[in-house]
Amino acid sequence: MSERRYDPTRIEPKWQEIWARERTWEVSNQVGASPLDQREKAYVVEMLPYPSGEPHIGHLKNYALGDAIAHYHRRIGQRVLHPMGYDAFGLPAENYAIQTGVHPRTSTDESIAAFQRAFRRWGISIDWSRELATHQPEYYRWTQWIFLKLFERGLAYRKEAAVNWCPNDQTVLANEQVIDGRCERCGHLVEVRQLEQWFFRITDYADRLLDDLDTIDWPEHVKTMQRNWIGRSDGAEVTFRCEELGIDYPVFTTRPDTLFGATFFVMAPEHPDVFRLAAGTQYEQPVHEYVNRALSEPVEDREATEKPKTGEPLGRTVTNPVTGEQIPMYVSDYVLMEYGTGAIMAVPAHDQRDYDFAVAFGLPIRPVVAPAEGEAPAGQAFVAHTANERLINSDIFTGMSAVDGQQAIVDWLDREGKGHPSVSFRLRDWLVSRQRYWGCPIPIVYCGRCGMVPVPERDLPVELPEVDDYQPRGRSPLAAAENWVNVRCPECGGSARRETDTMDTFVDSSWYFLRYCDARNDKAAWDRQVLKAWMPVDQYIGGVEHAILHLMYARFFIKALADMHYLDVQEPFQALFTQGMILGPDGHKMSKSRGNVISPMPIVDRYGADAARCYILFIGPPDQDAAWSETSLEGVHRFLGRLWRLGYELSGDAGGAGEAGAAEQPERPSGDALTVVRKAHWAIDKVSRDLTGRFAFNTAISAVMELVNDIYRYAGADPEARRFATATAASLLFPFAPHLGAEVYEMLTGRRVWEESWPDADPDMLVTDTFELVCQVNGRVRDRVRAPSGAPREELERLCLAARGVQTHLDGHEIAKVIVVPDKLVNVVAR
Repeated sequence: MSERRYDPTRIEPKWQEIWARERTWEVSNQVGASPLDQREKAYVVEMLPYPSGEPHIGHLKNYALGDAIAHYHRRIGQRVLHPMGYDAFGLPAENYAIQTGVHPRTSTDESIAAFQRAFRRWGISIDWSRELATHQPEYYRWTQWIFLKLFERGLAYRKEAAVNWCPNDQTVLANEQVIDGRCERCGHLVEVRQLEQWFFRITDYADRLLDDLDTIDWPEHVKTMQRNWIGRSDGAEVTFRCEELGIDYPVFTTRPDTLFGATFFVMAPEHPDVFRLAAGTQYEQPVHEYVNRALSEPVEDREATEKPKTGEPLGRTVTNPVTGEQIPMYVSDYVLMEYGTGAIMAVPAHDQRDYDFAVAFGLPIRPVVAPAEGEAPAGQAFVAHTANERLINSDIFTGMSAVDGQQAIVDWLDREGKGHPSVSFRLRDWLVSRQRYWGCPIPIVYCGRCGMVPVPERDLPVELPEVDDYQPRGRSPLAAAENWVNVRCPECGGSARRETDTMDTFVDSSWYFLRYCDARNDKAAWDRQVLKAWMPVDQYIGGVEHAILHLMYARFFIKALADMHYLDVQEPFQALFTQGMILGPDGHKMSKSRGNVISPMPIVDRYGADAARCYILFIGPPDQDAAWSETSLEGVHRFLGRLWRLGYELSGDAGGAGEAGAAEQPERPSGDALTVVRKAHWAIDKVSRDLTGRFAFNTAISAVMELVNDIYRYAGADPEARRFATATAASLLFPFAPHLGAEVYEMLTGRRVWEESWPDADPDMLVTDTFELVCQVNGRVRDRVRAPSGAPREELERLCLAARGVQTHLDGHEIAKVIVVPDKLVNVVAR
């Protein structure tokens, strides 16, 4: 070998070319076709990335994590499916098209090409034969097929819903496009309008989505977020009637015992009847203005208890079903459409927000629940809800305990046809309509004679038409493509018009992991037997920002498709790992405005992909945020160089006595050789445990660093033992730094490391009468000495203080305290 230094620009392309040429990471769907196919499967998926520009540092971390897991599972003998795709529809490409005139497909395909180059350069072990992108007709053909199946099942439907509307741009805006009540594009004040929209009936699955969280291996905080989003509550549904308009308004309450204290009625600004109720009254204009202002506020601000209560009268009343009183109706932003029915019976004596609203608007406050003894506190709502309460001012129910009274009132409502026991969920049906161009077309046509008609499956995909103007102008951009919009009805052959809304991009990403399993099937979305072999995903990896919507929608899709007998699983992702963010060097979230963005490609150019991958996993626990440090990255690069030099020197290329294939463990090592061999087995045990379930990649890499340090420290040990330990280090490092791991392992053994089984630690080598005690002074290592395993703290302290290096650094300094970590280290803190 002519090279005498670690050179990733030579090593990495070499192995990337081999893996690409030999299609190393591809795996067959021919279940049972060969003995290899009988191995246990491991399906590893990173969350589908959105291709915009070039991949960022978060992509590198996400895929470095997934790749380490995939490599480990291959090495323990499993068939691993580790595919790749792109969540390619969405607003950024469409906005770019509006600004530049560049077709979204063009900019998207350019970004996908950049992602492909980067992922190959990083050496990610992708099965590229399954690559997909959601904007390709061969993919969204099947997205449309799923839509039709949901439609057939009654799970896709159309109804009016409130949307953000920019009157200047004449377009619907997503919530994230409304900044302080104004359109982010033009700055105009945003209004609220009611438009016909498509929904998926996810609420039909609320109980199962909640209950089945107990069947999957997810972080508890993610499960909690999902439980809170679903938000199950037990109570009663009570009907309040607007006699003037002849409309019944159901209200869900968990406190039917307080019904006699309901003195007014409040609706959420999003409630579809708000404008209808105010129409023709003196409050019509103020209500419109209020709703537009209210919906520009973040939900978190609206929910805040301390926020001053605001609202507008609707000019109508409803009948309290137990008192017969006419109580006034209001709209207020403290009521959310996400809870109950989007309307509440306001009981100011027993709800603090209702109390504050009543005080602000001069409304009656009537207590109906009181402590069994004493009086409720004055000047605030009495919100305690214990068994030790009684009903007051509640007609025939007065004097009952609150618990008995609650049941009695619900029974009375049920008998009178004015209410019934009920369960409510915070979860709302999924609004999937988007008035956008760059999305999956909805496969529905509208016929004057036949009504809504699904596009026949034989006519899928309904492809996006070419348009000249991507700017919405009072309607979806697709509506301008008249030749595309105007079609024949599939049922009667008469004139019809296509649906011009496109689907929410969450629809595309709710099933892509199914398509990965059978990506080249042009006869069906998938073969059920193939999915039976691969699903569920064994390990899903991605950011916690997707903990609610994406994961919830994917779970809904799986359950709905399983109910239709297209799948044999009830959950898409058996295990979930959510990684932390990489922060800028200043410790803040990376952003262009802060000037702290780290791009991965210059890092790879300078240090190599292995250093970038290894560092990003070494920086800290992978589920936590960590700040980028160029100095630490350089340290990882030096470590890789030290391992390469060991391989180079011990392989015989540096003129030594080594030879390829001579990296086996010595039969009877002793002395320093035994110490090195024991350290190798310790590292095998440590890395294996860190890779199994814990994903403690940072401590796994640290263990390999310790092993490499010991191989250098015992430079006089038997070369056979050092070669074995170095090959072991390369083998253990391969999941994190695959190019270098493959290079060093081949130097020493002549074999390919990914074709080798994961090493097993010899239990006998893990048992030792002594261990190496690390001796520190003020946190810095000053010596190492042998100590008896299991020695008491006093003995370890004595050995440390007697060590020559420690005595040298303590000379003349007072000892403040001594910290002992049994069987590991002693740290002497000196003044």
